[in-house]
Parts: sequence; C-alpha cells; structure tokens
Amino acid sequence: MPAVHPFNAVQYNNGRGDVSDLVAPPYDVLDRIAKEALLKKNPKNAVGVDLPHVPAKELGPPEAYTGAADSFTAMLDSGVLSKRETPAMFAYRQNFEFMGKQYSRCGMACTLDTVDFGPREGGGVLAHEQTFGGPKEDRMALMKASKCQFSPIFGLHPDEDGIATAIVRSVMDKPADMTADLGDGVTHEVWTIDDPEMIAAYQKALAGEDVFVADGHHRYTTAINYLESLGDVPADHPARKTMFVLVSMADEGLAIGPTHRVLGGMADYTVDKFIEAGAGLLNVEPIINDPKLFESQMATLAEREHTNVFGIYDFATGLCYGAWPAVADPLEDQFPDKTKAWRTLDVALIQHLIVEEICQPELNNGDPVKWAFPHTIDEVLALGRGEETGSSIQGGGKPQIAIIVRPTPLEAVRDISRANERMPQKSTFFYPKLATGLWFNPLA
Repeated sequence: MPAVHPFNAVQYNNGRGDVSDLVAPPYDVLDRIAKEALLKKNPKNAVGVDLPHVPAKELGPPEAYTGAADSFTAMLDSGVLSKRETPAMFAYRQNFEFMGKQYSRCGMACTLDTVDFGPREGGGVLAHEQTFGGPKEDRMALMKASKCQFSPIFGLHPDEDGIATAIVRSVMDKPADMTADLGDGVTHEVWTIDDPEMIAAYQKALAGEDVFVADGHHRYTTAINYLESLGDVPADHPARKTMFVLVSMADEGLAIGPTHRVLGGMADYTVDKFIEAGAGLLNVEPIINDPKLFESQMATLAEREHTNVFGIYDFATGLCYGAWPAVADPLEDQFPDKTKAWRTLDVALIQHLIVEEICQPELNNGDPVKWAFPHTIDEVLALGRGEETGSSIQGGGKPQIAIIVRPTPLEAVRDISRANERMPQKSTFFYPKLATGLWFNPLA
C-alpha cells in the first residue's frame, strides 16, 4: 500500500478524556435537525465545521465554507483545539451490537500517501463504489476554505496473518486516552501511539498491502483533486497525505450488513404485474408472509438454487416472495467486459435486471423508478407506514416493492476493487460509521 504515517493531529481536549459532546457522526448521515441537536449539546461540536451546509452532499454558498474555516481557526486560537507537537497514530475501538451480536471493531487512525485510485506496484488504494458530483463539490469547497481534512476515510486491508490487528489490539489492555458515547449504542475509545518501534512494526505489517476504501470514496477523491489543485508542492507538503482509519479484514469486529432496495413511483405496478413482467428473467415463488423471516427463508432458497436469491415484499398486500435469476449469469451478454464477480452481485442484478429490464420498461413507461436504501427490515416496514427513517424514497413517491438482499461479501469487495471496477451505489454497509472529531488532519 502507499506508505503509512503518523500525523500531527488536531484534537479536542489535547486528545484526552471524554469528548462525547464534541464529536459527531459523519456529515453525510445528518440532516438539519440532527446538526442542530449536536450544536445544542455543545456549540463547538465538530459538526459545525464538518457540515457547514445542509442538505449534506450538495454544494452550498461560499460563506458557509468560509464560516466553517473561521470557526476552525477560532477554536485553534482559543485552545479548544490543539495540534500535537509530535506525530502519532491512534488505536481506535468501537464497541457495538449488530444483528443481535456484540462486536468490538479495532483499527488504526493514521495517514496514507495521497495517490490516485487503482492498482499499483507495492499496493494501491482501491475503490469499489461510484462517486457523484455534488458531494465532491461540497467537500472540495470545505477543504479549500479550511485547509483541513475533518473526517477520516474508512479503509480495509487484507492482513491475512493478522499481525496488524494484533498490534492495534495490543495497546487496548489499558484505559483509553479518549472516549466518546453519542447515545446511539456505539462507544468510541482511542489510544495514542507515539512509540517509534510500535509505529514501525505497524508500518512493516502493512507493507505491500492494498487498501480498500470501505467508506469515504467522495472524500478520498476530493483529497486527490485538492492535491492536484495545489500544483507542484514539496514532497513534505501535508496535502500529500490523507487521514484514514485502517481496519484489518482479519479483525474479529468487522461487521457488514445489507442495504435493501425499496422501489416506488411506478405508474403501472402491482405485484402480479411485476411477476408477469419478469417471466423468463426472474423466478418468483411465494414464501411465508412474515418479513421477519426473510433471512432464514432466503438462506433456504439459496441452498436449494445455488444462485443469487432475493426477498420480495409487496407493500400493498403484505405478501412475501422469494426470487432468483431465471438463467445463470443473466448480465453476461449486457456486460461481457465486467468480471463475473461484478455481474453476479445482488445489487448489480437488482439495478440492471430487475429495475432496468422489468420495472422501468414494463411498469413505469420507461421512466426511472424512485429508490430508498434501508438497512433493516424494520426500516423497510417503517417506510411502508410513511415514517421518516432517513431512507425516504428519493424524489418522492409511495413505496411499492422492497427487494431484500443479503450483505455483499467481503470477498466481492476485494475482487471487484482489485479488478478496478465499481459497484452500483449503496452496495456495502459497514457498521458502524466512524466518528468525526476524534482527529482532524491539517493540510497547511
């Protein structure tokens, strides 16, 4: 991988103690109400600089970004924030419950050389999802105004022998230097590592490995573009490094969840018409009408059919179905240049087979359908009741059908990234998100 470095982090409370009222979830999962709630707890909360404009992921007015930069400078000048005099890495543990099981995910906050996406000798930074213009414009405006990276990118690395994760976890038998609890069921603990021998051991453990971006594609793309915008800067310029939290694929706390698809706004949809329109493309059979049983029933179908299996939930009737492709590798003719790993992704089949070949042409007069991306069955059902869950139908429209999926396998993320391909949006859900505000990375 690109070289791994300690960095002179900017931190609250000199990197010590409880910072629960100062840190925030990532900017892109927050709305205005959530932002105001965080600032009400503490006006100096990181959300004030990391989310200067709402809605998130859209370019705001210039004064929003200059205001965030001024706030950042004021907190440095007043001592609310301070920059470390000696560089360090930071072991980071998140404790949480996920799908009924307790986890402790452990990683290392550090910086990587800012290099273009793609395979490279000695290891590269690899992407697996597409990026879009709005979020990149917003993050670039903030980075140019503040000359700082406010939230880390979540990266994975193979670590097949487990050496890196053993180093990270080895410091966690003593009290953490910094802690945070945002009240969402996830606790955060940080240990500062400035011992040169331990840093060197961690760097050696990661030598030659690829880094797979799990979350933060837009932010890493912005880091690349920002460095390019500076022109020919010295080799030691801070913008030549980007802040990451790296988690080993061997770490026992790594949890991956599904991102289901809820579709709506179709002019001619009924579940019977959907089944009829999909004949020859998608096999559909009734299953027990209990959405809570989708997981177990899909597992049974997958064992029987040995192929991709989906759950289908019809909001109008409450009926549940199992579905699977009617032919093997149905996207091969349409995407012959893509790898089979990409063509057989559940999310690729939903987008290019179910939506583009069934729903849009047969049930919506060729027009695009509306999407929502809930992560749990409870969120799916809440959408059907008209409740706001943060995953509302994009562009408006009433939920009509839910496509239930299983989590994208970690192996698929690795294989598709190494093939330099991109998955459809919302393909992966690594839980939980990283906190913002435990470290800032100054670029000037």
